[in-house]
Amino acid sequence: RNNPLIHNIEDLICLSDNGIDTPNFVKYTEANCTTEVGFVLFVATGLGVLFFMLVVLVHNLAGPYLLPLYHITLGWLLEAMRSNTRGRYHYDAFVSYSGKDERWVVEELLPNLEQRGPPFLRLCLHSRDFQLGKDIVENITDSLYRSRHTLCLVSRHYLRSNWCSLEMKLATYRLQVEQRDILLLVFLEKIPPRQLSAHHRLARLLKTRTYLDWPQDPHQHQAFWDRLWAKLKPQTEHEIRC
Repeated sequence: RNNPLIHNIEDLICLSDNGIDTPNFVKYTEANCTTEVGFVLFVATGLGVLFFMLVVLVHNLAGPYLLPLYHITLGWLLEAMRSNTRGRYHYDAFVSYSGKDERWVVEELLPNLEQRGPPFLRLCLHSRDFQLGKDIVENITDSLYRSRHTLCLVSRHYLRSNWCSLEMKLATYRLQVEQRDILLLVFLEKIPPRQLSAHHRLARLLKTRTYLDWPQDPHQHQAFWDRLWAKLKPQTEHEIRC
């Protein structure tokens, strides 16, 4: 019994030997090769489903980290592109605080840090220094990377604020990326350990970072400001603000 497939292959070899393979090869494939549309659709659908499952898995496992990582990476790239200001900052510290603690910031923090010197420190406050009309997350990220330190003023109001939580999250990601002592914690009031334990990120920071407590005794205030100012001031000429 003759096999038509072998016969066709022999014809193809013969045509190739006579130098006329190119046009006849096209005709040969058109006559003998068929594309299974169903198989192509099956493969495309399978790949689409796998891609969708991968997106859902990544979102479930790393969803809360994607947006902060995006902004931190963007801020890092923008900072790296500023070659003419490399190693220089516009602020000495970005202050992360609850709006309900703004009175303490205005009456205590600013006079004791910005009006003391030289060198005179420059702080970044969201109520004073954020750019109007700019996205809030972009404002936070840009301010973080234009500041040498991040100063978190922790209180009960701070723990209840979603924006403060985002600022601390971005600051800790920057801390992990740069591996430098750039994050300072100040507790404005005593907070029970049980309440702190509910905030896992802050609880982990307290195990690895030093922090300051705002003293209730007025006689200890000067020592507090001396210590905080010493931590925030530029240590070398290379760190002087632009």
